[in-house]
Amino acid sequence: MTMDHFTKPTPIQKKYLTPGVIVLILLALNGLAFLALRLFFGIGSVTNLNNQYPWGIWIGIDVAGGVALAAGGFTTAALGHVMNRKEYHAVVRPALLTAMLGYTFVALGVTIDIGRWYYIWHPIVFWNGTSALFEVGICVTIYATVLYTEFLPIVTERFIGHVALPGPLSRLDGVIDKLLRALERGLSKVMFIFIIAGVVLSTLHQSSLGTLMVIAGPKMHPLWQTPILPFLFLLSAISVGFPMVIFESMLAARSFGMKPEMAILSKLGAMTAPLLGIYLAFKIGDMFIRETFVYLTVLNTQSVMFMLEILLGVVVPLRMFLSRGVLKSPPLLFIAASLTVMGVLMNRINNFVVAYTPPYSFGSYFPSIGEVSVTVGFICILVLIYRAAVMIFPVISLPDKTLSPRARYTIRG
Repeated sequence: MTMDHFTKPTPIQKKYLTPGVIVLILLALNGLAFLALRLFFGIGSVTNLNNQYPWGIWIGIDVAGGVALAAGGFTTAALGHVMNRKEYHAVVRPALLTAMLGYTFVALGVTIDIGRWYYIWHPIVFWNGTSALFEVGICVTIYATVLYTEFLPIVTERFIGHVALPGPLSRLDGVIDKLLRALERGLSKVMFIFIIAGVVLSTLHQSSLGTLMVIAGPKMHPLWQTPILPFLFLLSAISVGFPMVIFESMLAARSFGMKPEMAILSKLGAMTAPLLGIYLAFKIGDMFIRETFVYLTVLNTQSVMFMLEILLGVVVPLRMFLSRGVLKSPPLLFIAASLTVMGVLMNRINNFVVAYTPPYSFGSYFPSIGEVSVTVGFICILVLIYRAAVMIFPVISLPDKTLSPRARYTIRG
């Protein structure tokens, strides 16, 4: 029997500002400048969207791609808590933080993409139970609330016994500490409900995003338009969950000068292979049943993007995850995970942008500099907040340095 030993999750003690962080800050400020123009002067002031193409990369990447890539939160929660695989608890908190931030920026992406962004609250008040978009919106709203609730025990753990308000406010230290302890006791009794709810809600809106494109009908290219698109969206989200955890963990380890925990990440990579295999089987099987492979004989943007999505985003990483050499090699495992992440992101862009053609279009859509700047800015802000969060809160678990290097990873019993 093998078990990985880690210290208790602890805030990372590193300096925040580095040359790379400064670059991220500049890109974030550039995105915020274009975002300000969009909010004050309208969506047409910074985008190439029009009546024929009402949505673009803000929906394809920021929303649809963001929801899919935040799937690591519910897949690791299901593995670590629902299935009670304690050896994976070290990656649950980082995945939870990534999912929480991801869904926050998904909500922001939806907000800036609608024409009258100040009406974003309407779906919460004016319900439409027959709308697939309403189901996505309400599930994302509730799931984001669940994620923040799941993060609260990390907040209480950080500040219980360490409340130190400045000046006259210090009189409230004891009261706040008692409130935090009461909150911790209450959450410990009901947290299993939120964990299960999070897993269930994720399966609902991940698939409903596919439903949105099913009802687009002939506006979508046949290579992607299929009645099982909701199921394919769910399978792809599940398949990218563990690779996203690997991707995020390795980047965080590199950023903070730590060694990646290959003992855990290799196991996650091994579990990814069958998930990708199932997704690929349904994807190819659906194509042959509907005989849409004939569209691959026509050389155009759609056929090229479909082949890139399947080959680079599914077939190549699937083969890599089946290799023991890849699973033991940090660079190769990172490449396999990155290809999977890229493949699912490409799938969402293909479904929402490449495959979508309005019936009366008089041109084609290509994102503007403003659209790209806002998307890049959002990604940079997410990374900056993640870096700050792991320095403030006990999110990342470090290997137990009191053990020998060999015993640190494996204890035989």
